[in-house]
Amino acid sequence: MKFHVGENGEVQGDFEYGKLDISSNPEIGFRPVQLLISSLAGCSGSVLKKVLEKKRISFDSIEIESDIERNEEEANRVTKIALHYIVSGKNLDLYKVQKSLELAIKNCAMVQSVKGAIKIVETIEVRNK
Repeated sequence: MKFHVGENGEVQGDFEYGKLDISSNPEIGFRPVQLLISSLAGCSGSVLKKVLEKKRISFDSIEIESDIERNEEEANRVTKIALHYIVSGKNLDLYKVQKSLELAIKNCAMVQSVKGAIKIVETIEVRNK
């Protein structure tokens, strides 16, 4: 990965998929905290999808809602991230979906990378159609 810091403090990353603009100013780019949470949601969500498919648990969609807590006295450090997974489908068993999430979290590299430094709380909801 390669990054370039611009005159106004914005950072641009060049990746295979394209360019990524990063800035504390949301009018210029994605805020770093947004990218942190996105990496956790993106990783855990995609692993959860694979686990559900491997277990042959049929579902229509997965949504993830997030919330964060920060400590202003420590450089506004992220101290807690709550991820709420909503799995929708027909005849979903909450217990089986919960166990699938537990397995997904254990196998998500991004969540495991921040574990210990940031408290991660996962909750799950099943919406049967």
